[in-house]
Amino acid sequence: MIKVDGLPYWRLSVFYFLFFLTIGGFMPYWSLYLKSIGMNAEAIGILSAIVVVTKIFSSFIWGWVVDHTGKRMRVIRYTSLFSMLSFSLVLFFQDFWSLFIILFVFSIFWSAALPQVEATTLSHLGEESDSYTVVRIWGSISFIIAVLALGKYFDYYPIDYLLPIVIFSMLLVWIHSLFIPEINAAHERSNDATFKEILFKPHVIALMAVCFLIQAGHGAYYTFFSIYLEEHGYSNSFIGTCWALGVLAEVIIYVFIHKVIGRFGLRKLMILTVMAATIRWLLIALFVDNVIILLSAQCLHAATFGIYHAVAIQYIHREFKGSHQGRGQALYSSVSFGAGLALGSLISGFLWDSVGSMQTFLFAAVLSAVGVIIAWTGLKNN
Repeated sequence: MIKVDGLPYWRLSVFYFLFFLTIGGFMPYWSLYLKSIGMNAEAIGILSAIVVVTKIFSSFIWGWVVDHTGKRMRVIRYTSLFSMLSFSLVLFFQDFWSLFIILFVFSIFWSAALPQVEATTLSHLGEESDSYTVVRIWGSISFIIAVLALGKYFDYYPIDYLLPIVIFSMLLVWIHSLFIPEINAAHERSNDATFKEILFKPHVIALMAVCFLIQAGHGAYYTFFSIYLEEHGYSNSFIGTCWALGVLAEVIIYVFIHKVIGRFGLRKLMILTVMAATIRWLLIALFVDNVIILLSAQCLHAATFGIYHAVAIQYIHREFKGSHQGRGQALYSSVSFGAGLALGSLISGFLWDSVGSMQTFLFAAVLSAVGVIIAWTGLKNN
């Protein structure tokens, strides 16, 4: 059994497993649920964006709290509990503004856990941080299980059942957090630079811009991909299979990404990911009715998320050291999965009804293409 600085490998792995089991239920099918209760594309885009837009400020605030108290697990436990309780209110409301408020409150709490678990995992791995994916892979495995099982399930049962399923999964996340012992996260030695000085390094600004753009490009995918496939006549089972195939490709790359990073370096791999994202959105936009091309595009998830996330995590870990780690990981989450994904979701919601679904994915390709230019000119091979 792998040990992470005295903490059993399986304690962290199970947390990733349960957390992404929840994501695997919510992300692919939430938009289908919203559509089933009469929401139009613009409303779906806004309600999807609000789940991530709070990361712009909330995950950074939670990171500040952790860096100044050293109590990561306490933050994770409380926020996991209040995530589950606040999301449970969706059982009782279906109008736009009620859901907007519920999701806003829920996402403030939900955004806290993952960046702090990432920082905890990397902190305990220390010099072996390249092995991060050995722990993180269990989140990808659970995502695959969730999307496949629920895709098949919703072929026979109403999408309304998504709500209690996701709530129960959140309950499991909170219960498991109670069994992970507190780890003193604060007060490791930082490098001499202040957090602000690190943040304003040109190559760090370039990194944040690339992370922002690649996730903005994913906004249309995370918000409307299931609806896009449904509108083109695909079944829920096939939709689940498409999502699972993408994450399966991610799992495969996670198995040997540490060797890939060591051989090619961070800069080349980040350039590869934004190039792959550009190609992926072009293929989905232009060839959605071609099953072979569509499935091939999904395999590019190995690069657009698998390689991307592993490389970005390494960049952040190497730049933001010691007591800056919590805020560093939170900043990465805020800029990419917060601001980037929120903007992408909002714009895709407006574009979907005004110019069309194909053009929405073409816009995602443009965002990723800009990311290629910034990565090529601004990143350093850390």
